[in-house]
Amino acid sequence: MREVVLPEVGRVAAWRKEARALASQGIRAEDVVWRVGAATGDLFAGAAPTPGPRREIRVSRKALSTIESALHHSDPERFARAYAAVLRLSDRQVTWGDRSDPMIRRILADAKAVGRDVHKMHAFVRFRELPSDGARRAFGAWFEPEHPIVEAATPFFAKRFGDMDWVIATPTLTARFTEAGLSFSPTPPDQRPPEDATEELWRTYYASIFNPARLMVGAMQSEMPKKYWKNLPEAALIPDPIRDAPRRAAEMQAAMPTEPPARRAMVARAMARREAVAPLPGSLDDLRAQAAGCTRCPLHGPATQVVFGEGPVDSDLMIVGEQPGDQEDLAGRPFVGPAGAVFDAEANAAGLDRSRVYVTNAVKHFKFTARGKRRIHQRPDAGEVEHCRWWLDLERQMVAPRLIVAMGATACASLTGSGAGLLKRRGGIEAAADGTPVLVTIHPSYILRVPDPTAQAEARAQLRSDLVAARDWLAAQARM
Repeated sequence: MREVVLPEVGRVAAWRKEARALASQGIRAEDVVWRVGAATGDLFAGAAPTPGPRREIRVSRKALSTIESALHHSDPERFARAYAAVLRLSDRQVTWGDRSDPMIRRILADAKAVGRDVHKMHAFVRFRELPSDGARRAFGAWFEPEHPIVEAATPFFAKRFGDMDWVIATPTLTARFTEAGLSFSPTPPDQRPPEDATEELWRTYYASIFNPARLMVGAMQSEMPKKYWKNLPEAALIPDPIRDAPRRAAEMQAAMPTEPPARRAMVARAMARREAVAPLPGSLDDLRAQAAGCTRCPLHGPATQVVFGEGPVDSDLMIVGEQPGDQEDLAGRPFVGPAGAVFDAEANAAGLDRSRVYVTNAVKHFKFTARGKRRIHQRPDAGEVEHCRWWLDLERQMVAPRLIVAMGATACASLTGSGAGLLKRRGGIEAAADGTPVLVTIHPSYILRVPDPTAQAEARAQLRSDLVAARDWLAAQARM
């Protein structure tokens, strides 16, 4: 057997070097005994192993990174398992990531456990200020990880606290950071740092923010297991607030006001006024004037103005889009922006005269999010569509079209009750709530978002085909 002794500090780098040397000599995984710290004089270590074929370790960067992460696990067989794994991966006996292989599955599980332990160390290390002779402040911490992760976890602290000197001691290794950099050494006895004045301040703050009404002990312990409590200054306070939580929560409930505050009543009255139904208008112009002052949903706040429909009141065809865009919001007219240009082009190609068509949107205000100087379109939600359907229903009643073309999912949802599966429904004729036929098609803005020129041309042809179908349907109805 070949005995390989790895140092206490830098054992992962040492394993990598030894593994490459052993593979180049043809030493099999079962012929190696791995130790950490010092040789033990194993009974079989003196027997020279029979070399196999010489190999060069070739594994992916991702595989090697995960294998070396698993070497920070506490399992005593981790080094032997890792060496066997890299030999099998180099010989293509197994594929990395294949969880059906017990060895790969165990390495992945060990690496995951190490990652969790590193995360806990980052979360639960508590520094205490120590006396310092230099210009830099000095801090110390004691932590007890499940696995030997000091070398893997402490570079995080070096990046975050590079302007101070600190020491993190664990039962096995101590990490020390100074201006000279990060170093590691075996931990001597009695390395716990003393308490400092800031810990009492931290405990006072921690006690003041405790809210008994939001206490969930199970969730707290899943994120901060009890085994870490002994090294957290605030942990000594935890049992008392937990025991006292029911009484304090009951006191909070008893102290709640029995009557709603005056502001709540004011808001309720304001909402009632907002939802009050205005008298039905006598004409389309009256309806347009009423809509100009619409506050039925929050979209009226950031938008410039209402964008109402336009076209002849006796039109046989109504086109319903989704909502105004940036240019429509500024101009106060529907379909005058880039999507409107696509619609006009395809409508002309389909033989439709826009001046004879009533054009409107399911939502009358522009919904957007500001990004610098640009206003980026946002899709209206179901509540906003529902509020705005009041105006669309009145438009339909006054225009009384023989056919409606619903362009896009929002228009389709407003008219038929569902915007799902638009592309599968495209070209079909359905019915609105009042029975008016509705031809479903895509919105011109969808065409503008298609990146591939060929697919974009196909989408334009689909819209044109649907508009031709609307024209032909009206012509057929006129002959009946």
